[in-house]
Amino acid sequence: MTNPRYLVTGGAGFIGSHIAQALLAQGEGVRILDDLSTGKAANLAILEGPLDFARGDVRDLETVRQAMRHIEVVFHEAAIASVQQSVADPVETLAVNLIGTQHVLIAAREAGVRRVVLASSAAIYGDPPELPKREDMMPCPISPYAIHKLAGEQLARVFTRLYGLETVALRYFNVFGPRQDPASEYSGVISRFTAALAQGRQPIVYGDGEQTRDFVYVADIVRANLLAAAAPEAVGHAINIGGGTATSLNQMLAVMGGVLGTSIQPIYRDGRPGDIRQSMADITLARRVLGYQPQVAFLDGMRHTLAAMVPDVGVGDNESGDRARHEHTI
Repeated sequence: MTNPRYLVTGGAGFIGSHIAQALLAQGEGVRILDDLSTGKAANLAILEGPLDFARGDVRDLETVRQAMRHIEVVFHEAAIASVQQSVADPVETLAVNLIGTQHVLIAAREAGVRRVVLASSAAIYGDPPELPKREDMMPCPISPYAIHKLAGEQLARVFTRLYGLETVALRYFNVFGPRQDPASEYSGVISRFTAALAQGRQPIVYGDGEQTRDFVYVADIVRANLLAAAAPEAVGHAINIGGGTATSLNQMLAVMGGVLGTSIQPIYRDGRPGDIRQSMADITLARRVLGYQPQVAFLDGMRHTLAAMVPDVGVGDNESGDRARHEHTI
């Protein structure tokens, strides 16, 4: 194959594989860099098109340099995407999430890459009560993970200012959808709950369940990334990407139960260090500079997710058609 234009770090993972799939569906050449520590070969196996896979770790600068050759745009998704793991092991999380990001920026600058789109996180806002979270708010990180993501954003801005490398950071809120790995206790809450239900177990809620999250379906995250790769006004910004609504975990369980036709009775346990109480995105900036608008309602996203992850869960005829068309786009 000819040299690919796009590099997706962490492309064997949940969000990265969806980004790669969208690019391949457009006929683009894609290179994936992933060490398969959390990414899955099964996610690569379903990708169709001009794909180049490089197995390697973003902590190794020479590996990143090799992966960056002839690349025009980078989607940097490689990370340890876990607040709780960063609390338990801040050293490794820093090495992957911050030093790895620096390596991506260095190699991109050296290779003459046009733009790097970085995955950041709503965790940088911390737990101040004011909602919705706006990009002009003072960050208040309460976990090593959040600090590393915030520092990665600042590094990206410096590379834009000093070297002219175009960078955009997208602050993901709570992403969910098919391929989200429920195996780890650090996975997203929806994938953990879904796995519990699939195994006939009661889901565990840390806290009283009234904590809120801004859930955003993975197809909307993919759309935001593709927009961020091209939007002229996005350069140098950190931009919220969410659904723009707040849903409590108890409400989420009620929606899941409605889709499944059952009443879900969770087990409540004490809250965990580093967890945020309330979260909701202001997506005004994303609308203005990216032209982003979430297109998948929470209920529809939940139907697609449960249909993919829980045995014997189906969707209606119209929804099945929508799902097939939707999955083709991501």
